[in-house]
Amino acid sequence: SLALGQQYSSLGSQPILCGSIPGLVPKQLRFCRNYIEIMPSVAEGVKLGIQECQHQFRGRRWNCTTIDDSLAIFGPVLDKATRESAFVHAIASAGVAFAVTRSCAEGTSTICGCDSHHKGPPGDGWKWGGCSEDADFGVLVSREFADARENRPDARSAMNRHNNEAGRTTILDHMHLKCKCHGLSGSCEVKTCWWAQPDFRAIGDYLKDKYDSASEMVVEKHRESRGWVETLRAKYALFKPPTERDLVYYENSPNFCEPNPETGSFGTRDRTCNVTSHGIDGCDLLCCGRGHNTRTEKRKEKCHCIFHWCCYVSCQECVRVYDVHTCK
Repeated sequence: SLALGQQYSSLGSQPILCGSIPGLVPKQLRFCRNYIEIMPSVAEGVKLGIQECQHQFRGRRWNCTTIDDSLAIFGPVLDKATRESAFVHAIASAGVAFAVTRSCAEGTSTICGCDSHHKGPPGDGWKWGGCSEDADFGVLVSREFADARENRPDARSAMNRHNNEAGRTTILDHMHLKCKCHGLSGSCEVKTCWWAQPDFRAIGDYLKDKYDSASEMVVEKHRESRGWVETLRAKYALFKPPTERDLVYYENSPNFCEPNPETGSFGTRDRTCNVTSHGIDGCDLLCCGRGHNTRTEKRKEKCHCIFHWCCYVSCQECVRVYDVHTCK
């Protein structure tokens, strides 16, 4: 269903044929037909999640590269139950919840709108107003759509459901009050306040931290009335067990240094690296010890800008020379 974000990013401007969307399981197909007017928001949310993934991993060996001509848009990378899979599921599910919530608040759908269940009485000097964003509805849509394919009694479905929910919980945890002042000359005698989502970048930053501290799990099998069921247990008993807000995984990631079609690694050859950084985006780590090449690059930029009263800015065009470092 991640392909929805890539191939159907223009859903809002054309009729939607649910049967023509590749990769949907029957439950998702029914959801699409029953709630067709919010499907553009679902697609926009997946696209938002992919873009945020690429921002967060722009300096990493795996940089969330997508493949245009494949339904599996990340290639085989998500076949394994790795940290990368955990993050992608969390950020995509959060993206769907975020985009649907925002769309409802903007009034683009008739089946949802503002949140009328205000949490707590107004404080002194302010009152409820505006349009509180109904994140509970966005989370519900994300849960129904994203989790529809995770109904198998195996460890991978359990992992995906957990990480999907961790992404959605992040939206709810980051809701905050936004207020607007009213009064003469901006005196703010009365404030009108409403609940709002954060910028999606804050969600991406938070989930990236959860990726770095993700909990490694082991798979356990149990015999139940419906047959064998796989569950997950924290691998290290001495560590604090993961909460519903933590990401979980149970397979190690490849190092992504060399191209490998089996793992989906594109390698890091020709990737731009930061020669002054000692982190993962630095030339030592990003290039996996192979070294790097340096070339000069000329770029035209605006310079010597002057503000003229009133009101425009005039600039000259300067050519500046930069050193560009790429992995061997």
